[in-house]
Amino acid sequence: MKILLLGSGGREHALAWKIAQSKLCSELFIAPGNPGTATLGTNISMSVNDFDSIKFFCIEHHINMVVVGPEDPLVLGIWDFFQQEELKHIIVIGPSKKGAQLEGSKAFSKKFMQEEHIPTAAYQEFTAANYDAGIAYLKQHALPIVLKADGLAAGKGVVIAQTHEEALQTFHEMIEERKFGDASAKVVVEEFLTGIECSVFVLSDGKNYCLLPEAKDYKRIGEGDTGLNTGGMGAISPVPFVDESFLQKVKNKIIHPTLSGLQKRAITYRGFIFFGIINVQNEPYVIEYNCRMGDPETEVVMPRLNNDLVEMFVHVANQTLDTITCQHLNQHAATVMLVSGGYPEDYAKGKVIEGLNQLSGSIIFHAGTKSEQTNVVSNGGRVLAVTSLASNLADAVEQSKLNASKITFEGKYYRSDIGYEFI
Repeated sequence: MKILLLGSGGREHALAWKIAQSKLCSELFIAPGNPGTATLGTNISMSVNDFDSIKFFCIEHHINMVVVGPEDPLVLGIWDFFQQEELKHIIVIGPSKKGAQLEGSKAFSKKFMQEEHIPTAAYQEFTAANYDAGIAYLKQHALPIVLKADGLAAGKGVVIAQTHEEALQTFHEMIEERKFGDASAKVVVEEFLTGIECSVFVLSDGKNYCLLPEAKDYKRIGEGDTGLNTGGMGAISPVPFVDESFLQKVKNKIIHPTLSGLQKRAITYRGFIFFGIINVQNEPYVIEYNCRMGDPETEVVMPRLNNDLVEMFVHVANQTLDTITCQHLNQHAATVMLVSGGYPEDYAKGKVIEGLNQLSGSIIFHAGTKSEQTNVVSNGGRVLAVTSLASNLADAVEQSKLNASKITFEGKYYRSDIGYEFI
């Protein structure tokens, strides 16, 4: 099969790494890709949201399958775009535009969970039309208060306000000042849940699903989960507190009602569902849905998945996922993210990366890099993900830290305490 993978980050490098191992993959193209994906297939200079260019490329190169990495093209309706006559023979891994609303609209997903009795935090939604009611609601709300921009805001649309003043200021910025443009025209206000978080992933064909290895990521920039939120500083899999009984609750109370709710609404969903879960006194609640894999979680999930991923995708297209078993490698994976100095605020790009060829015992996934003449240079806040497998979590983390220390670029920073609460 000729496969086109859309995206350019660490998640896409991990997906490309897994896809390239498949006996069914004859040729792999990645658009736009990065220097890491270039070692596994052919990078194509093409935007993930340029549907017309993607269409032309797929026809010209006889593409059999398109795998969508990031959320933007899914929310914009790339699955629906491929339903036109000359494209509909091509398998698209990702939900329809309606299905992608689980991530694309916080208000849609909260209403969906409420209607399907899926455990989640209590909430209210507000727009400019009921702005004053929102102000009154916030003033009497228990602290802390969670405010979420309804639409996609590049991972920055969630604020946990510790004071009423901060909540009112954030609310004003989101709605009146349109801090996130149209994404914050509607704001969802939620109660704050106290617990420990994890990420649960399924691959669904619309009727059946395969449960992928779960993961836990580390969002804060500083050791011990302190400082500003980031796109993710590292991840581990498996997650020690996600035992068989907790997983059974997740399946019964969250996964099954989600899939039946999609079917009930006749929403086509053939792709990944990422459940952001919080464990509150051993009960799972959904914090959010994502309509794609997570990053940096994919960098620990894919190395622990023992199946042929492309074979799984074919079963998704045929709606026969119930005929296979999802196999998880009985090892621990840990990824440590190397980031640019100053991230998640202002940071410099173009720093020459050295030491990539002197490493062993880890898989290096490129997240924000580019090629410049003979060098690989930094090209984002999150630059490289160093992933290691071992028989226990401590050894996996240690191995990733060892290789993280050998890679050099100006301003390099990483957290050395990934997985700390379990080691």
